[in-house]
Amino acid sequence: MYNTAKKQLWFGELRTSKGNTIVVHDNQLPEASPGRIFMYNTIRNTIVEYVEDIVKVNLHDLDEQQTKAAMAEFGDAWKAARSEFMAKHQLRIDLSKVPDTAPPRKAKPAPEPDEAINADDDIPEFDDSDDDNDSFDDMSDREDD
Repeated sequence: MYNTAKKQLWFGELRTSKGNTIVVHDNQLPEASPGRIFMYNTIRNTIVEYVEDIVKVNLHDLDEQQTKAAMAEFGDAWKAARSEFMAKHQLRIDLSKVPDTAPPRKAKPAPEPDEAINADDDIPEFDDSDDDNDSFDDMSDREDD
């Protein structure tokens, strides 16, 4: 069964209803998303990301003779696909490891007391002392309506 703890490079067979495929798992490849693994698929000639829980039960070890034959047949294609894959993934930047290079944020200067706007300066004062004689009731007595 599939066990990569023993070997850095594991050759095995992926058995599915669509057919069997030789696959290669390399422990030196970058980690895939949680719950997924990267493996080289010899039929597709590329490294594919698989859901580990789904594919794990379909992976089977090759015996020593089959492993040697697979290395001889697919070794060069595997190395080419691996170097291409690693070049693409080297371009990805792990932002958690990048130091914070942003300039420090400048604090907004507080207004000085002389510059502070007095809210009462802009509002005109309203003197209603002249209007004591006028009332809304007087307006209703008019017969203009």
